[in-house]
Amino acid sequence: MFDFLFDYAVLRLIWWVLLGVLLIGFAVTDGFDMGVGALLPFVARTDVERRVAINTIGPVWEGNQVWFILGGGAIFAAWPALYALSFSGFYLAMFLVLAAMILRPVGFKYRSKRPEARWRRNWDIALFVGGAVPALIFGVAVGNTLQGVPFHFTNDLRPIYEGTLFGLLNPLALYCGLVSLAMIAMHGAAWLAFKAEGPVADRAAKFGAKLGLATAVLFALGWILVAFGLLGGYEVVGTQAVAGPSNPLLKDVVVAPQAWLANYAVHPLLIVVPLLGIAGPLLAALGFATRRDGATFVASALGVVGIVSTVGISMFPVILPSSTNPAQSLTVFDASSSESTLRIMLIATVIFLPIILAYTSWVYKVLWGRVREEDVEAPGSAAY
Repeated sequence: MFDFLFDYAVLRLIWWVLLGVLLIGFAVTDGFDMGVGALLPFVARTDVERRVAINTIGPVWEGNQVWFILGGGAIFAAWPALYALSFSGFYLAMFLVLAAMILRPVGFKYRSKRPEARWRRNWDIALFVGGAVPALIFGVAVGNTLQGVPFHFTNDLRPIYEGTLFGLLNPLALYCGLVSLAMIAMHGAAWLAFKAEGPVADRAAKFGAKLGLATAVLFALGWILVAFGLLGGYEVVGTQAVAGPSNPLLKDVVVAPQAWLANYAVHPLLIVVPLLGIAGPLLAALGFATRRDGATFVASALGVVGIVSTVGISMFPVILPSSTNPAQSLTVFDASSSESTLRIMLIATVIFLPIILAYTSWVYKVLWGRVREEDVEAPGSAAY
């Protein structure tokens, strides 16, 4: 049925939107998981308090990572050139992320296997690393993407990456890493304030108010950098065949000081998205201060949606710019899989994505309610 509904150009746009949805789903759900891990040493001072914090995410973190897997799978299947360049160019950074994330399931499963304080403290450190490091590195990756990645193609479309790990750790990328870390930690604090009881929730609210302000300020500073041309962008010039072959050599791209603002000039209503990225954290900070925990979590989630969406909207149609050969940057219209592949994947997504949303909603409904100290200390409980 999709044969006559969507042509190649529309399918590419749909998959660009779906990729954004999957990445936002990961940032919103697994984001608060990582945020709780990053805040664990600061909001929980005793073993019982740490168990309370861990048990707010223990039953759901594994399901939340489905969005991470779906996002990686979508890049692999729908945007093979993007997958090849990003996962090979950022290989060492991805290795650090995966190594840190591997610590999480082991920490959840083994932390309470033994009662010794040293044993549990070591696993608490592992959970902190598993939350903070991915949050930071994901932001660093976004920062490098905004600046452009050093790659080019040969005449037979073989990608060549010319960067190094230390090249990725440049000041602007590290700044974006701080934005990401502050955002994720804020979201984790919102979840703890909403889901936990007692001192853990109280401390999370205090940290969350500061993190909400920090996220809003850091994100707004990024817009100032773009507006004053300190963070240049990439702009497709001339006409690009939106339904043409996936060949990044068939267009021209130039570096322009304010290119990342161009889409907002053409479609002014889009400015709502970055404004949401500022307003959401500010409203969350207010919610932390007034202890409106449910509204705080919603505001924090909306802030995450606004910040992540801003990156995609600002860069469109570019998805991975090349700093060494801008004309060979990848765009939505020249880096996708074939038309038939996108169509088959869309049919599968229409069938299975609602199922994932349905069972995820059911799980959260079943696990509704706050985690208390007496819950994790109760004999025979399944607490972590």
